[in-house]
Amino acid sequence: MKYKTLLLFAIIVSASWYTKSKTSELQDLGIINISGSSIKTRFNIPEGFSRILQDSSSFGYYLQKLPLKKQGNKVLYYDKTTKDKENVYISVVAMDIDPVDLQQCADAVMRLRGEYLYKAKKYEQIHFNYISDGKPRYFKAFAKGNYSYQNFRKYMREVFSYANTASLLGELTPVSNFKDMKVGDVLIQKGHPYGHAVIVVDMAENTKTKQKMYMLAQSYMPAQETQILLNPNSTLSSPWYKLEEGVIQTPEWTFNSKDLRRFK
Repeated sequence: MKYKTLLLFAIIVSASWYTKSKTSELQDLGIINISGSSIKTRFNIPEGFSRILQDSSSFGYYLQKLPLKKQGNKVLYYDKTTKDKENVYISVVAMDIDPVDLQQCADAVMRLRGEYLYKAKKYEQIHFNYISDGKPRYFKAFAKGNYSYQNFRKYMREVFSYANTASLLGELTPVSNFKDMKVGDVLIQKGHPYGHAVIVVDMAENTKTKQKMYMLAQSYMPAQETQILLNPNSTLSSPWYKLEEGVIQTPEWTFNSKDLRRFK
């Protein structure tokens, strides 16, 4: 028992050291600003690039402005334990989750979309398909005139219970040209039995070459806080990913450019 306790302590210390080391590395590269409190202010764009600006009323603008927890905070699972896996994430979105195993990958994407629409008071546009029949369930019908945030969260919990990657995939529109990616687009696979989904939360473009880069966020299993993903294939540009067709290797899933979808 004593050995197991010491081993667990060593793993936690190692993960903590790794997070600090990775943050320090990104600071040295000029990519991360630890005092930044949002995606847009914490992550600098790569040299030669300019951030792709979003309309102030758009979903993309909302995502770029997502608040982040203090740099160094670990992802919390729904039961308040920490996600100590190395080389997965660099920052944590400051958005609470319920103490139940519901807000997983596709749920986090739907949560962000729902939160954006709720904040904009576009209540009639808040809807998500259920896996049982592939049909949408509307917040406006659920609310019955009660548009309080508490009731919105109750609606989202119900969505999480009856929707998944397959149902979300069915309601998203395929993006025919991967190079037309926009902030707010989703990489998604429905899988057998499990799929995965990550969302594009920021983009930048090289003003000379027109090469684009993007940043991804996810939740995972079991339910956990939304996190900004590292790029496992590029230490120099992580957490930015180069926009290239083909295989997209994220820390916990492999996608293909054909998996890109968009909210209607």
